[in-house]
Amino acid sequence: MRFPLSLTISMASYMLRQKTGGIKKFPLVLMLEPLHACNLRCSGCGRIREYAETMHRQLSVEDCLASVDECGAPVVSICGGEPLIYNGLPELVDKTLQKGKHIYLCTNGTLLEEKLGEFIDLARRNRRTKSRLYWNIHLDGTAAVHDAVTEKPGTFAKALAGIAAVKKAGFYAYTNTTLYKTSNIADLTVLAEELRRIKIDGMMIAPGYGYDSVQKSDPFFLNRQEIYDIFKEIREKMKPYRITATPVYLDFLCGTRHLPCAAWANPTRNISGWKSPCYLITDKHYETYHEFLRQTDWTKIGFGSDPRCTDCMMHCGYEPAAVLFGNTFRDLLRTACWQLR
Repeated sequence: MRFPLSLTISMASYMLRQKTGGIKKFPLVLMLEPLHACNLRCSGCGRIREYAETMHRQLSVEDCLASVDECGAPVVSICGGEPLIYNGLPELVDKTLQKGKHIYLCTNGTLLEEKLGEFIDLARRNRRTKSRLYWNIHLDGTAAVHDAVTEKPGTFAKALAGIAAVKKAGFYAYTNTTLYKTSNIADLTVLAEELRRIKIDGMMIAPGYGYDSVQKSDPFFLNRQEIYDIFKEIREKMKPYRITATPVYLDFLCGTRHLPCAAWANPTRNISGWKSPCYLITDKHYETYHEFLRQTDWTKIGFGSDPRCTDCMMHCGYEPAAVLFGNTFRDLLRTACWQLR
């Protein structure tokens, strides 16, 4: 299966409860950022620019857990910043798992080998750890490409060694790759082959997008037509690999299907509050999740509604839309076959 069965069952039953309860907007994944500090300064990262003044601050474990409860999403993506430099991470992971959640732990991987022992110990104490904790390691290409993006030689080798250690320890491991104007499919397939050899569980591939915090200083982001072109090539040439984009979302990335932005389904909680309207664009931070959901004008978000969204096809807004609105019988059948393949 492309995703663990426990995650599939949890998400499907949760969505059914929301829809049968008449709830129109509900969260699928909480993007939880306990800190914005990082040990790298990657070319395409907006966090180190947007939150430069709060790099020294962190959410407490208690605040993080309160946000998990307040939001109620079945999946928590712990990101940042670099979560592995957050002192309370093992405790946060343990207590979030105890709440019955699934966790994607997003990391650049450079500290993974060093820190993994803490999570191996956690797995000995909490039987849910290996079935519900999924490591998500950021790799933007093969060594030359990735090290150029991170602006630090050796980061690819450290991340790859971390992935190998994660798999050896019996955890799930996925990668997250962002594509830029400099990206190419030949490099991506070489990366996919290398990852297949160490039995990666899946590759998430996202189109780089020049949002407010980066577009003025980093002109190598893809426009919408370039995204269509590169993902048509990905669909054709990367069929043998475990790409995690659902068939409906991939239709959207190839330009053959329209989807509305559903950024409300992947809310972001960080040091400043609940980030509105989305993971990438900041108009305001709200004190509570319910204020964020009710007071953000969702009719003004997305392609055709906000000029800042013109070239955005990011998974944080459109992958949940593919799940929520790709619900015809044909869509469901395609997704089921894709998941089982």
